Amino acid sequence: MAKKLYVGGLPYATTEDALKEHFSQAGTVESANIITDKMSGRSKGFGFVEMSSDEEAQKAIDMFHGKEFEGRTLTVNEARPLEERPKRDFNGGSRY
Repeated sequence: MAKKLYVGGLPYATTEDALKEHFSQAGTVESANIITDKMSGRSKGFGFVEMSSDEEAQKAIDMFHGKEFEGRTLTVNEARPLEERPKRDFNGGSRY
């Protein structure tokens, strides 16, 4: 079963292909996604890598957490499920 990893501290100029290639040193990479700002399209400096097995995911954590990648120190750990966030109130709480 594939295991999704959170990868923080990414250089803003890195590409999904470079991220996938880097993590392939630990095993088979199912996918690599860099999260971008919706308005500017610029990287937010983090992303997710999906490894093909739990063992390869753990190997990637051991190999890359706290290590340098393209001049920045990576944070690599198991991704947590997306939590439900409360709806945001854009009118300052006042009712019109």
